Amino acid sequence: MRNDTYQMLDPTAELSPVIRERLAPPADLSNATVGLLCISKERSEEFLDSVEAALSQRGIRVARFAKPTHTKPAPEEVVQAIVERCDVVVEGLAD
Repeated sequence: MRNDTYQMLDPTAELSPVIRERLAPPADLSNATVGLLCISKERSEEFLDSVEAALSQRGIRVARFAKPTHTKPAPEEVVQAIVERCDVVVEGLAD
């Protein structure tokens, strides 16, 4: 898990986009905490419930998070909690 401070930037306010390499996923999730972020769209909770059940059956730790609304970015405190507590994140999009 990370204890780094995360500074969220609004990408629409950046003058030039920063290109970042994709981080390689961990080879093994047995010691990882998987964060599940619900973006609060219709049926995203149900989708993440099934993902959580599948992960839990495999003994993988899960932490749940939610945005208050799908129309805005996640609040900084939600993003910071994910950064501090999770190794991998699944974002639940559903309609």
